[in-house]
Amino acid sequence: MSGMTSRRNFMKMTGAAAVGLAAGAGNAHAQRNPETAKRNVVFIFIDDQRYDALSMLNPFFETPVLDTLAQNGILFERAFVTTSLCSPSRASVLTGQYAHSHGVLDNSTRLPASIPTFPKELQKAGYKTAFVGKWHMGGASDAPRPGFDRWVSFRGQGRYYDPGFNVDGDRIKRDGYVTDLITDYAEDFIRKSKDHPFFLYMSHKAVHADFYPAKRHEGSYEGRQYPYPASMADTEENYRGKPAWVKAQRQSWHGVDGMYNKRVDFDEFVRKYAETLRAVDDSVGRIVKTLRELGLLNSTLIIFTSDNGFQFGEHGLIDKRTMYEASIRVPLIVHCPDLVQGGQRRKEMILNVDYAPTILETAGTPIPDSMQGQSFYGLLDGSRKDWRDAWLYEYFWERSFPQTPTVLGVRTDRYKFMKYHGIWDRYELYDLETDPNEMHNLLADFTIRNEGGALDGIISGRVQGELKQVYKAMQTKLRQLLEETGSAPEPNWRT
Repeated sequence: MSGMTSRRNFMKMTGAAAVGLAAGAGNAHAQRNPETAKRNVVFIFIDDQRYDALSMLNPFFETPVLDTLAQNGILFERAFVTTSLCSPSRASVLTGQYAHSHGVLDNSTRLPASIPTFPKELQKAGYKTAFVGKWHMGGASDAPRPGFDRWVSFRGQGRYYDPGFNVDGDRIKRDGYVTDLITDYAEDFIRKSKDHPFFLYMSHKAVHADFYPAKRHEGSYEGRQYPYPASMADTEENYRGKPAWVKAQRQSWHGVDGMYNKRVDFDEFVRKYAETLRAVDDSVGRIVKTLRELGLLNSTLIIFTSDNGFQFGEHGLIDKRTMYEASIRVPLIVHCPDLVQGGQRRKEMILNVDYAPTILETAGTPIPDSMQGQSFYGLLDGSRKDWRDAWLYEYFWERSFPQTPTVLGVRTDRYKFMKYHGIWDRYELYDLETDPNEMHNLLADFTIRNEGGALDGIISGRVQGELKQVYKAMQTKLRQLLEETGSAPEPNWRT
């Protein structure tokens, strides 16, 4: 296919990974030697791609280019978002901050211009910067945002076919398919910037619903059946111990029995998703080919990831927002043969707030103190061994989608604790080592019936044995993370 490199050619062009750069990253905001040559960075951001929407992890999908990118780089198998929702996650990527810090808690709030972002810092360091694709923060405007020398975007969700773009302030109507057009603009920027340090943020509309695959991919999944997750069935066993809102959501806009006002068939939905994803794979192949032709492939840091995960029937749900694994996990591929040893699968828990400090450290650029994430540059070059063992998740109730409650939670290497607000229902605690599909809520027996007071106190007063120690530790860790990141433990309205 035109513009797409084959797996065989891709592997030839990347070759064996070179020796990693010797740079220190002993703490969250460690700096590389500023005398080091500025490394080009390409950040490829997808919308709603599940962590396992890669053929190397799930043979239902066809992503040969992404598979090869991962095989010649690093696949981080436990990458997450701190808020599983488009705009809050995008703001977290840019700022390195949690949603409660940057203030973008929904899909309509504009990111305050006063908050430091990593593209602004790259500009200060002499990088040429470009944003190409879906912005989706403050959907009423597609005006150029601070931090980018080149701006190509559109309002809100945009269109798959024949979209309009705001190109550096001028609105242009284009014929064609949006994934291909975004890639055209991205390639053009790379070619024109090849003699300078550059940063490219390529942000695809795909694979956001409603799905419209490229014409060349239409029908390519006809007759194929996506394997349903075990927790999808509406059975007593599947919902035993779950909060009541989970089963109730089956009939909602974001449930398998009521999806999108009952106008969408689940099987067709997943097939169209997979067909639409194929153009993303083509796009990455074109970017790789361009970098190779310019002699920049081995030295350029490519980061491929998604704004959030996506549930395909887990617990009877679709979409995101919840703290279940399919919602919060995202694919993360890092490729740079001059820096990383290829063929790795890593288990460290990487967050979307980590991209900003990592990219800045890669560029040898100071990291603002406002950034709450950690640079994982030291994991790439092998100079860092320690890493986080727990992190904070937060999602804030939306009036437009009231079926998912506010949740504050903590995930560690082994356990996950979810604490809900504004509902009369259970909390959830899972041992992910023995229960990776989150089927057996360890706090299922603890609910408020006639009693007064908070559920926290009821659990603390009744829980016994090893579970008591786990619950206490998770509550303590949650309070600690909320305090460290400057978040309130309860929802509040401040003027």
